[in-house]
Amino acid sequence: MVSNIKHRGKTKIGNKVFKWGLRTYVMGVLNVTPDSFSGDGTGNDPDLAVNQALRFEDCGADIIDIGGESTRPSSIYVGAGPVSVDEELNRVIPVVEKLAQVLSVPISIDTHKSEVAREAILAGASMINDIWGLKADSEMAVVASNANVPVVLMHNQVGTSYCDLIQEVTKVLSKLIEDATSAGIGFENLIVDPGIGFGKTPEQNLEILRRLDEFDCLGRPILIGMSRKSTIGYVLDLPVEERVEGTAASVAISIALGGDIVRVHDVKEMVRVARMADAIVRGWAQTTDRGIL
Repeated sequence: MVSNIKHRGKTKIGNKVFKWGLRTYVMGVLNVTPDSFSGDGTGNDPDLAVNQALRFEDCGADIIDIGGESTRPSSIYVGAGPVSVDEELNRVIPVVEKLAQVLSVPISIDTHKSEVAREAILAGASMINDIWGLKADSEMAVVASNANVPVVLMHNQVGTSYCDLIQEVTKVLSKLIEDATSAGIGFENLIVDPGIGFGKTPEQNLEILRRLDEFDCLGRPILIGMSRKSTIGYVLDLPVEERVEGTAASVAISIALGGDIVRVHDVKEMVRVARMADAIVRGWAQTTDRGIL
């Protein structure tokens, strides 16, 4: 298994260099929202958010991903509608500013709005995590290119209709990579996310995870965000607060099939899962080199 791990070069995120393939990186989810699906939003309390992020860092998180709008798929198209730019800025910028002064790990901004991304980068964020792959806002690619920051390109769509799931998701991600590089974003700055839970049924989410190694053809590091998601709830018939074991199984399988970053809520537990899975899959001696400079 170790010989099958692909090395995808390096990416500088903030003041850290991530060496893809040596080990799995853990992205801690910091929701500064009142309506997080996972029930862990910090609301309008920047100090609570900062303390949570510092706990994540102490537990071994490699990146802190800050979001000011619920990214459940329905939040954009159904129900109360999207959060305004001003509201999202009010939620995330004070937290980013404070964390930039105290964290040693890089900060990612989880947004599909270019103005939020731009202001967050000025405040100290060094990565963009866009659930719409730079397509929801025509200025997002310009912001990323001008700032020379890494971007997570996620597959997303309205509806769950596919003729060939893996082929179609791969094709879209390939086009997102092509468009991003054409916009001036360095290939080394691109990370792909097949978008588990976005425009997909539970069965389709499980198929993506089961066939994750097929996305290796894209040549970029792969981020997986299965943490606490409804697919786990459907399989195990458990509420969101009881999905840590299901998340752990998903993280371990992701690592076995070549995932590079796991985006999680339960940082302490998933760091331990990732380290054990890495020791098995990649080899203990290799993963004692922490893979980060």
